[in-house]
Amino acid sequence: MRHVLLAASAAAALTISGAAFAQSTGGGGAAAGAATGAVGGAIVGGPVGAVVGGVVGGLAGGLSEQQQPQFRQYVVQRDIPSYRYQNEVAVGTVLPSDGIRYYEVPEQYGVRDYRYTVVNDRVVLVDPSSRRVVQVIR
Repeated sequence: MRHVLLAASAAAALTISGAAFAQSTGGGGAAAGAATGAVGGAIVGGPVGAVVGGVVGGLAGGLSEQQQPQFRQYVVQRDIPSYRYQNEVAVGTVLPSDGIRYYEVPEQYGVRDYRYTVVNDRVVLVDPSSRRVVQVIR
């Protein structure tokens, strides 16, 4: 039993570090985030933790810290109008279906699954299928 637990822990550690590397290099996106979150959640909270971690981890991904200033400058140069939203904009916020225009992220950033827009003067990455904010760009 001890050997099985040790092997499972080692496999989980390798999975987490690999997925974290994929996210830090700008690759991986939501799939890597979901995998990382699910494994981390399973280690901490068992099956329920895996489900919660997978959902939260799936919201991760997007642009690395190093890419954010350059991407923000890219967006500012395009002079995109800011959508006014009544509530605070944070990761997980679902934006309204009308009145907001979403733009494709250039290929050089490696973020194919998301679109960007400007809300309350903040650049955000959004999952276009759900209109959920996945990253607020600093």
